[in-house]
Amino acid sequence: MRAITAEGFKRPNDRPVPGAAPMLQWLAISSLVVDDTYQRPIRGEGERNVAKIAANFRWARFAPVVVAPVEGGMFAIIDGQHRTTAAALVGIETVPCQVVIPPASEQADAFKAINGSTTRMNRQTIHRAAVAAGDPEALAIGDACRCAGVEVLAYPVPTAKQAPGQTMSVATLAECLNLYGRDTLVTALQCVTETSNGEEPGLLVAPVIKALYDVLHYRKDWRDAGEALLGAFDEIDIAGQAEAARLEPKAKGISTAMVLTARLNDRLNRVPALTRKAA
Repeated sequence: MRAITAEGFKRPNDRPVPGAAPMLQWLAISSLVVDDTYQRPIRGEGERNVAKIAANFRWARFAPVVVAPVEGGMFAIIDGQHRTTAAALVGIETVPCQVVIPPASEQADAFKAINGSTTRMNRQTIHRAAVAAGDPEALAIGDACRCAGVEVLAYPVPTAKQAPGQTMSVATLAECLNLYGRDTLVTALQCVTETSNGEEPGLLVAPVIKALYDVLHYRKDWRDAGEALLGAFDEIDIAGQAEAARLEPKAKGISTAMVLTARLNDRLNRVPALTRKAA
């Protein structure tokens, strides 16, 4: 056995403000609610997780549910929706809870922090919680997508079942925004949504988005060409180019996005309206 010690660890530069100390108490499951603005419904893998917890239910494996008081004497679950549902499934009526007192806006942020760092969770759910918490990056991604007519899906949807203009590629959107800025991201997305490619479902996947913003970042004259750029993409079958890039034999370290970038560059370099503009 060894004691807990902070020796050898670097202390934070600024002393954090931890907020009000939480309370530990047993609460009736009937008094616990879920805020759908940042929590996800239980389905698919979540349903399987609940069934697994229920089938092997042990208090020794049950971490306290993190909750916050809300109106009407109820408590909103910040972390623990699955294990609480499993407890209800096996007939348990009360569960141990850690009651925290954050403002409503910070409940979503707490959900994002807890689940983003300790639980395997899809990026769409974390993004949804970040939007609810007012996270600047998440809001900026949402703003850029709205400008381009793109919907960031709240939950995973198979590519084949996505509607035109929908995407799950939150990490790629964040990468583009951070590396290349809002204008490049918006225009890259518009090359799909505002051209003949806009009716193609499942097209806004990571390799396509990466290739588009790489092309436009290094050719800002194309990015700023307006209708000339969109007109060029009206004549380019992005889905076909992406599939060809995926199937093309590649050297080690070469990704589909890199091959697609080269293919799009080649096509755009042969568009008179863009080459005249560059000259």
